[in-house]
Amino acid sequence: MASVLVFDLETVPDVEGLRRAWGDFPPELDINDEDALVGHVLDRRQEKTGNRFLSLHFQRIVAIGCLFRRDDNKEPALQLRCLGQPEDSEERLIRDFFRAVERYTPQLVSWNGGGFDLPVLHYRSLLHGVSASRYWEMGEGDREFRFNHYLGRYHTRHVDLMDMLSLYSPRSAAPLDQVALLCGFPGKQGMDGSKVWSAFREGRIEEIRHYCEGDVLNTWLMWCRFQLVRGQVSHEQYRRELELARKVVEDTGDRRWENLLQAWPQA
Repeated sequence: MASVLVFDLETVPDVEGLRRAWGDFPPELDINDEDALVGHVLDRRQEKTGNRFLSLHFQRIVAIGCLFRRDDNKEPALQLRCLGQPEDSEERLIRDFFRAVERYTPQLVSWNGGGFDLPVLHYRSLLHGVSASRYWEMGEGDREFRFNHYLGRYHTRHVDLMDMLSLYSPRSAAPLDQVALLCGFPGKQGMDGSKVWSAFREGRIEEIRHYCEGDVLNTWLMWCRFQLVRGQVSHEQYRRELELARKVVEDTGDRRWENLLQAWPQA
């Protein structure tokens, strides 16, 4: 079994990119006012699409949360963290992510990664010119990728749990938080995605990174449950994986995890 890399992004509006490429600002709008500019763009999005969700190519990555479960019996067996440092550039975070793919060729796991996280990474890596040959491999250089590569929706090198569980039907898709809670996992604690922009504007990047790690942890727990119902792990193996994840969180000694641990019954 390959090493598993569970990942999640946190993004904010790319204000500089909007100024450069949006191109539909009324003359009275002060585009130097970030909140006014973003508010105008979201209002136009709502008029056109019925929602205030910003187009993916204008999503600037400020955190990439990862949970890495090794398959080589080396320590640490499981790592949970956000890539890089809070002050790192978007380009650096993207390079770090694809460097991990290049080095380990892991099983990628996400919740809505096919609908959001990976397309954002595609656009933003294009913007920064980040090379990621292993990720983009589709069989030209490695025959093992010909019928199973990271880009195929129905392939398994990347499993989008939300997409697969909904049987690839948007009408059946469910949010991670609710499904995690139904399964007895802790779900989101504190922040949610709608608050990331305001938190970022207030300089609360550490809080954003911690929130991102929480989403990654919940996705990992859902992956373990999914592997159980698929018959890929036994109940005992499943229990051990949950205990390992809990121990990793407890061993951080970080008090920000207290609410999550209280909401997460012992395996």
